[in-house]
Amino acid sequence: MNRRSFLRVTGAGLCAVVGLDRLAAGAGASRPNILFFYPDQHRFDWTSMSSHMPDITPNLAALAKQGIHFSNAFSPAPVCAPSRACLASGRTYENCGVAGNGNPYPLDQTTFYTLLRDAGYAVLGCGKFDLDKPGKNWGYDGRHPRPGKPSLLEAWGFTDGIDNAGKMDGANAYKSSKIPEPYFAMLESRDLVDAHIKNFKTLDHDYPGPSLVPNDAYCDNWIANNGLNLIRSVPKGKPWFIQINFNGPHPPMDVTKSMYEKLKDTTFPPVRAGKGDEKPGKRRNYGAMIDNIDRWLGVFQNELKKRREIENTLIVYCSDHGEMLGDRGMGGKSKPYHPSACVPLVIAGPGVRKGVVCDTPTETLDVTATFLDFAGISIPRKMDSRSLRPFLAGRGPLPRSYATSSLGDWSLVFDGRYKLIANRPKAKNSKTDTSIKLTLYDLKTDLAEIDDVADQHPDIVARLKPLLPPVAPYRNKKREARQEKKS
Repeated sequence: MNRRSFLRVTGAGLCAVVGLDRLAAGAGASRPNILFFYPDQHRFDWTSMSSHMPDITPNLAALAKQGIHFSNAFSPAPVCAPSRACLASGRTYENCGVAGNGNPYPLDQTTFYTLLRDAGYAVLGCGKFDLDKPGKNWGYDGRHPRPGKPSLLEAWGFTDGIDNAGKMDGANAYKSSKIPEPYFAMLESRDLVDAHIKNFKTLDHDYPGPSLVPNDAYCDNWIANNGLNLIRSVPKGKPWFIQINFNGPHPPMDVTKSMYEKLKDTTFPPVRAGKGDEKPGKRRNYGAMIDNIDRWLGVFQNELKKRREIENTLIVYCSDHGEMLGDRGMGGKSKPYHPSACVPLVIAGPGVRKGVVCDTPTETLDVTATFLDFAGISIPRKMDSRSLRPFLAGRGPLPRSYATSSLGDWSLVFDGRYKLIANRPKAKNSKTDTSIKLTLYDLKTDLAEIDDVADQHPDIVARLKPLLPPVAPYRNKKREARQEKKS
C-alpha cells in the first residue's frame, strides 16, 4: 500500500488514527485567525482533486495537501438562504428558522459570528451573505441600515463588512428601483451597469466573449479586494475571522475576457445521464469562475505570509451548495443528488493533520462548531453542529459516520455508499397530506443516481430510514392563501 492509498480512508475510526505524526506546527499557539472561503454553488467534484477534471483549482489542491480534504461533504440544505442560516446558527435545516429564500434570518437566534465577536475576535465579512435575502435593503455600504437600530450587519455579529446582493438579486433590485446595493453602486459610479447586465445575457450561453466588464470591476474580484482591505484593517495581534462570500460560480455564468481566454480550449467532462441541456460554454464558464476563485485563494495566502500570520491561520474552503450543471437533465441546486447537495470541503492550518483525504460522509454544518472550538469558545447546547477539531488533529473520530441533508419536501441520508432519499411527491388536487416515497441509490455502481434499488435492499432501507431528517408536512399553499384572505 502506497502512502496515498494509506491516507485515503473510508471509515470514521480509521480516518481518526492515520497521520498522527503529521500534526501541523502551532497546535499550541494562541487563538488562530480564521480565513473562510465560501463561494456560492461550487459542486464537490469540480476541483483539481477529482481525477476527471482539468487543473482548475491548483491552490485548493495544494491546500488539501497541507490539511484534510473531505470528499463527501454535504450541505445541510442545498439552497442559498437556508444553507447559510444553518451555518450561522449551527442548527439543522428544520431548526434554523429559515425554510427557504423568502425567509430572513431570525434575529433572536444567536450566530457563531456573535460568539466570536464577544470573545474578542474581529469578525469580518464581504460578498453575498444572504441572511436577509427577502429584505432587499443592503444600503450603499452593505451594512443593512435600520433607522434607530443597529445595522443588520451588527445584529448578525459582524464588527465590519460589506454585504452585497447575489447576482440576480442585485440586477433585479437595480432594475426595479434604481437603488443600488454596494456592487451596483460601484458599477454605476463607473458607468458599467449596462455592460454588466449585458454580460449576464450573453456569457450565460455558448458565447465567445469578450466581456464588457474590466477585471477589477468583475464582482468576485471586487469582493476579494474588499476582503483584503478588511484583513488589512485589523490591528496587529488581534485575532480575526473573515468570511469571503463569492458570488460565483453561481449562474449566470458571466466571466471576464481574461478568464474566458485562459480556459477557452479546455475540455470539461460531459453531463451525467442528462440530455445535455447545459451547453459546453456554460460548463466552461462555470469552470472559469471556479478557477478565478482559486486564484484568489493563492492571493490571500500570500497576503497572510506577508503579514506573518499564515502559521496561525485556520483556512477553510467550502460552499453553500452545489450545481446540477445538466446532470440528470437538471440545472441549479435544491435537489437531493450529489452535484446539488455535495460540496468541496478543505481544512488546513495549526493543529490540522497534513495530506489526509477522508471519504467518510461529513456535514458542513459541523464547520460552525469547529470555528468555535478553535477559538476556545464553548459550543452552545442549542447548536446541532459538532466540532471536527479532534478529528482534524488525529485525537478522535469524526462526530458522525453518515451525512444528512434536507429541504422542504425531501431529505436524505448517505452512509458512504448508499443514499436513501425520502421525498413527498407534489400533490395534485389534494387537500390532504401525500405519502412519502423512499428511493435508494448505490453510489458505488451508480454515480449518476438513476437506478432505484430500494426493492433489492430492504435491509439497507430499514437501517437508514431512522436516520433521515423529517420531511416538511405537506402544505396546500393555494388553500392557505384563500383562508388567509378570508380572515
